[in-house]
Amino acid sequence: MADYLQDNKLIRDSQHGFRKGKSCLINLLELSEEVSHTLDTCCPVDIIYLDFQKAFDKVPHVRLAVKLQNHYTGGEIIKWIKEWLKDRKQKVVINGETSTWAKVESGVPQGSVLGTLQFNIYINDINEGIINILKKFADDTKLIGRAGSVEQIASIKKDILTLEK
Repeated sequence: MADYLQDNKLIRDSQHGFRKGKSCLINLLELSEEVSHTLDTCCPVDIIYLDFQKAFDKVPHVRLAVKLQNHYTGGEIIKWIKEWLKDRKQKVVINGETSTWAKVESGVPQGSVLGTLQFNIYINDINEGIINILKKFADDTKLIGRAGSVEQIASIKKDILTLEK
């Protein structure tokens, strides 16, 4: 599945987390290059750092299933993933005390290859409608924009509102 998504360029290049040929270092080097290039043209740069709180835990299973179907045509794999996410439950144990089981209707399992792949698919469309540059490493996102004019600053503000939606 990862190879299919990579070979068919279905995950945007702005995502560096959990991808072949991408890394945190490459993400930072691309950011550095973009900022340096912009500053070389004597234009100020704004960078907004975003970290979506508990992002992996908040992925709704129903919406994820729709996005999986939009990205991946392997019907049997989609059925298997839906079944894997269906009827998940969890409980908490603290100092030997155990909570009751609670139904889990959102979230992708962290620490698994499949969970990170699902997360990348889920947030892949976050770039839609963005005017400036986004660089992502998993759920850590940087919005980079020129800030040399009122119009450029307005475009950054517009992007923030778009991301909020």
